[in-house]
Amino acid sequence: MRENIHPEYHKVVFMDTNSGFKFLTGSTKTSNETITWEDGNIYPLLKVEVTSDTHPFYTGVQKFAERGGRADRFMQKYNMKNK
Repeated sequence: MRENIHPEYHKVVFMDTNSGFKFLTGSTKTSNETITWEDGNIYPLLKVEVTSDTHPFYTGVQKFAERGGRADRFMQKYNMKNK
């Protein structure tokens, strides 16, 4: 590899903001927030909205599948019947 062209690769903790699930992995991303991991070391903390813990592809569960579309929700909200 050429010198001084690659970003620094280090350990970081990713946290799913929906479930609180955390995992330690390597990344080139950085953060001002830190967290003390289970091994006692301090790592940068990166908050993400979707991880394998909450994504339907990995969990096999789709959380909002029964909500219906916009029109259905509008009709239900204003107690109207579909014609």
